[in-house]
Amino acid sequence: MKRKDFIRMTAITGGYLAASGAVKAENFSASENAAGLSAADLQKFLVSLTQLKPRTVDRFIIGNPDTKIKKVGTCWMSDWKTCRKAVEAGVNVLVTHEPTFYTHWDLDEKEGDYHSSPEYTKQQYLAQVEMKKRWINENGLVIIRNHDTMDALKDMGIPFALGNFLGFTNDDIVRSRTYYNVYKLESQQAGVFAKKVAAKLAELGQPGVAFYGDPERLINSAGVGTGCICDPMEFADLKPDLFIAIDDVVRTWTQTTYASDTGDPLLVINHGTSEEMGMRMLNKIIRQKFPEIETVHFNQGCTYKWITG
Repeated sequence: MKRKDFIRMTAITGGYLAASGAVKAENFSASENAAGLSAADLQKFLVSLTQLKPRTVDRFIIGNPDTKIKKVGTCWMSDWKTCRKAVEAGVNVLVTHEPTFYTHWDLDEKEGDYHSSPEYTKQQYLAQVEMKKRWINENGLVIIRNHDTMDALKDMGIPFALGNFLGFTNDDIVRSRTYYNVYKLESQQAGVFAKKVAAKLAELGQPGVAFYGDPERLINSAGVGTGCICDPMEFADLKPDLFIAIDDVVRTWTQTTYASDTGDPLLVINHGTSEEMGMRMLNKIIRQKFPEIETVHFNQGCTYKWITG
């Protein structure tokens, strides 16, 4: 990570953590002996941050839970490029938000995603999984998934971190339930607000936002979800004047065409962009709980390159 990126990340998440309320160490039972902290100790702390369902993807994906931590890394997506960066940086425990092995349940998935693809495609994916597994094990990297926790974490999770990054505070929330927040804003045209959002997301590598609906519609609130839990159809009852959704969820023949037909403003942003700040927040939480452990975040943000002709 470039030093300027790390400084920017620290400034942004540090301010948000202070505004949201610090995580108190005495609330958790993880080992206080940082010198002997294991990956299992870290995982015990992470899953204590919020109440999880009995079946959760927040678990060890690969590696030995008893591994003693040398350095912790956090990231949104544990793609091979980021895993290599982690190993090069001396990280031996990597906490990721999204899957490592191309499906929501990672190595435990047996039926969905590529497993249900044509046999040729399935075998291609399985071969890639085996190569990546072998490389991770050979390099002694432990990968922990933290997805459900940060999605649901009150005041500091994914939707709160995104809202804060866009300039809102928790006091601006007018309607909310788990995974969804609706923020009040000064009355303005939807297109004007969209430009403000685009300017902020440029800091995370996103070249612009997709806009559907009437850009001249006056809006007084904006609604955000949590990653894939952001379908406007699922939180329309919270009545935001403008919806912010991600590219992994909306369909051009459904939500976007509905927005165009009704004029109801809809912004579509990249999945990685929407959750980057939440994972920077998790990095901050880990560093606050275990200050003796060196911890680094691998910035990702927008996951695609915008190429023009």
